[in-house]
Amino acid sequence: MYFSNEGNGKERRVTNNLINTAVEDSLFLILVIVCADAHLIRTGYEIFKHKKIISANRNSFIIIFINMALLWISWFLMCITGLNRIALPVFINYIGLVVIITGGIVFFSGLFTIKTLESYKGDLITKGIYSKLRHPMYTGFILWIIGGPLLYGALIPLVLVPLFVANVLYWRHIEELELEKRFTDYSDYKKTTLF
Repeated sequence: MYFSNEGNGKERRVTNNLINTAVEDSLFLILVIVCADAHLIRTGYEIFKHKKIISANRNSFIIIFINMALLWISWFLMCITGLNRIALPVFINYIGLVVIITGGIVFFSGLFTIKTLESYKGDLITKGIYSKLRHPMYTGFILWIIGGPLLYGALIPLVLVPLFVANVLYWRHIEELELEKRFTDYSDYKKTTLF
């Protein structure tokens, strides 16, 4: 294809803007696909693990760790680069930031208390953050999902929030079923803790 340098600067700027918009739209669509696929992969993993088709081991941990990294990177990039921004009041943006930070604190408190992901084989943990909250890591996930679009005013991720939160709640539901089977005192524990 032959490109001419003829034409005025305004035509070139319009063409460049159209190209930039097409690239941004394509990148955003790729991020949506990666994030949605990562959610589906994690959900499939949870279902297969629950049905004893696969077991949590080092290999599954690596795969799920990479999958979750892709999920969170794509989610926050979707929020940052999101199409159709909405002008939210600044205090809502700050609320989004506080929600994200709170999610990080809750998630890492849970992670550092349990000291593992996926392959915990010990007793029911009821100390630290687990004395108040049964699923701090899932709670952190939900807070990240909600906080990102609020911080950046990203409309499409905001629309996806209910779907992605429902997905995390499904992961939690599957885990609750497993924990009830595994620990005889889990029902009593549920009565004294949140989420």
